[in-house]
Amino acid sequence: MSDVQAQPPGRLQAHRIRRMSGRDPHEPHRVATPLELLFDLTFVIGFGIAASEFAHLLAEDHVSAGLAAFVFATFAICWAWINFSWFASAYDTDDWVYRLLTMLQMVGVIILALGLPAMYSSMAEGGHVDNQVMVAGYVVMRIALVAQWLRAAKQDPQRRPACLTYATVVTVAQIGWIAMIPVSTSIATTFLWAGLLVALELSGPLLAERRMGGTPWHAHHIAERYSLLTIIALGEGVVGTVASLSAIVSAQGWSVGAVLVAVSGTGLTFAMWWVYFIVPQAELLHARRDLSFRFGYLHIVLYGSIVATGAGLHAAAYYVEHHSELSAAATVSAVAVPVAVYIATVYVLHLSLRTQDVSHLTLVALAMAVLVLAVLLVGRGMSMANALLIVMLAPAIVVLGYELLGHRRGRDRAIDV
Repeated sequence: MSDVQAQPPGRLQAHRIRRMSGRDPHEPHRVATPLELLFDLTFVIGFGIAASEFAHLLAEDHVSAGLAAFVFATFAICWAWINFSWFASAYDTDDWVYRLLTMLQMVGVIILALGLPAMYSSMAEGGHVDNQVMVAGYVVMRIALVAQWLRAAKQDPQRRPACLTYATVVTVAQIGWIAMIPVSTSIATTFLWAGLLVALELSGPLLAERRMGGTPWHAHHIAERYSLLTIIALGEGVVGTVASLSAIVSAQGWSVGAVLVAVSGTGLTFAMWWVYFIVPQAELLHARRDLSFRFGYLHIVLYGSIVATGAGLHAAAYYVEHHSELSAAATVSAVAVPVAVYIATVYVLHLSLRTQDVSHLTLVALAMAVLVLAVLLVGRGMSMANALLIVMLAPAIVVLGYELLGHRRGRDRAIDV
């Protein structure tokens, strides 16, 4: 059982050191803590800078460099958050040591975020990748996490092999990230080295959970944590909408086009939110704990596509202000492509959780067709505002199809889990 016990109503709690023996994976009413919510706020900064820099490179027509930098940044941000969240789900003691180490990880996130602009700029220039500050922030986060895992290994003998596996893999990976700074002399070398380190990072949880006994993570808590970060990522869609709307209003004043941008951006973000929360993921993950890796790793792509959608909307603002080298069709594609990736990823995620079948693929195909249509129409002279309105219809089709018909088949499949 957990050493973190509920306090009687009205009683003040002292955050003295508690034994890190593992939380109860079936603990009732387990929800995100105020500290976890505070921790998430640092990722608002990370996602915001990653999206803003990506939009800037898109506007300068450095699409390949911008995409490569965005993938690099998104993985670092998401992976740091994922590691913290799964550890917290299993071992959150909420004592002063745990709180201070969490604060150190927050400092690392901020340092990483501050290093993103230099990394993006160096990628655009095509020379050596300037990732020193970014890697420094990442290492700060990981050192704090290693300390947490070593503490858990000492105080939870039953799961010591798993905890030590996590600590070892994270430590070796950090040595590799630090060594990458002087060794990498080109973008190709950097990404080859990074690819090997990413493979190592991803293998750690697989080894610890599947071969070394695993940790007592809580399914409902994990599902809630992922859903909360999804909402934070969707905030970039709101930011992108405001940027596009502000650009149009500044250039043309309030007009039909401005209203359409407001409706399409807000509607797109809202529909993407609705699509994600169609399925009760907590109950399904609780029933199928063996699907945890598909659930956890697929979200990296999902978060990236959400933030990239916000970046695309921001790139649309640059286009309206005549500060973009992209064509109208390319600008709409900067929104449509990540939306397509998002819809496909959500489908695969729900398919992994056994709540989708082949019939739902029809909705996905229709959504993809709408996105292609939006790009084709703007290429033939349709205004960008109208094209974005069509892009909004893609996730809306999935929502309507599920709410009207698809929920019955999804419910039947969920019952079979």
